[in-house]
Amino acid sequence: MLEIDGIDVSYGAIQVLHDVSVQVHAGEIVTLIGANGAGKSTLLMSLYGTPGVRAGRICFDGEDITHVAPHSIAKRGLAQVPEGRRIFPAMTVEENLLIGTVAIGPAHADEDRQAMFSLFPRLKERRNQRAGTMSGGEQQMLAIARALMSRPKMILLDEPSLGLAPKMIANVFAALRQIAKAGKTIFLVEQNANQALALAHRGYVLVNGRVRMEGSGAELLANEEVKKVYLGGH
Repeated sequence: MLEIDGIDVSYGAIQVLHDVSVQVHAGEIVTLIGANGAGKSTLLMSLYGTPGVRAGRICFDGEDITHVAPHSIAKRGLAQVPEGRRIFPAMTVEENLLIGTVAIGPAHADEDRQAMFSLFPRLKERRNQRAGTMSGGEQQMLAIARALMSRPKMILLDEPSLGLAPKMIANVFAALRQIAKAGKTIFLVEQNANQALALAHRGYVLVNGRVRMEGSGAELLANEEVKKVYLGGH
């Protein structure tokens, strides 16, 4: 479904990604792990053209989207949950959810909103509350739900556990398992390597802008180098 083929990405004169290739098949959960500054978020942002790809290509669902405008990519069914959530704090939970339908129109908004309330009961409790007054974990749930309101074929998640309490991290990852069971394809960028690799079918390790390793989630969890560098040595 997603094929990233040998891309180079730069910020001005500074090259961040070097000949990066990643594949995500329909129905998979694939995770990308790596240290701060490895280029993980840059890779996700490059799928939407910011920053632009200097070399290589990106194909989604059989189409080359390397130089396609972001709004057109969203309409093709690629939804993003950015790092830091980026919900609209002055809007209510329900209003934020409706923003998620912009790419496809409001025809299924009521049905999908109820589905999101089933997936995240906390959002139903907070439906009329201003999003900016909720906890970080609740805002993360909202950001995921907003992305799902566009009925995407694939959802991109950038550091969904960042800054959350352990209990809320567990809740977010449990929700991701439910989303995957419902048939959504997930590409997950995450510093919490233990949680991410335990969840994923396959994973990639990004080091200084290059793919250093790849394998199944179980293989990477068992890899001695991954254990030492990303899993706290155990």
